[in-house]
Amino acid sequence: MTPDRLSKFVLAALEDLKAVDIRILDVKRLTSITDIMIVASGTSDRHVRSIADKIIEAVKARKVRPLGVEGQLQGDWILIDLGDIIIHVMRPATREYYQLEKLWSVKARRVSSTQ
Repeated sequence: MTPDRLSKFVLAALEDLKAVDIRILDVKRLTSITDIMIVASGTSDRHVRSIADKIIEAVKARKVRPLGVEGQLQGDWILIDLGDIIIHVMRPATREYYQLEKLWSVKARRVSSTQ
């Protein structure tokens, strides 16, 4: 699956799972580790874990194996590494603290009207 198709698939899944404030960051000019970062919030640690679990199941069903997953036990910030795409699912307080969009100094575009 191409990175573009995979990112669209992941974005649709995040919206279906009621992830909040979904943002996509094109970082290919800033780093060699990935091309796209997707950042989304869950409303609680349980919601964050549920979103991440469902995303992992969904991409595996499409024959895409995550290269790594971090933070599943805590549910505060879960990172799913799909190679060309890295997904960060975070609780709002954690997201506010780390401010990944600001850290990567790129203008993130909103992809969901969910607040």
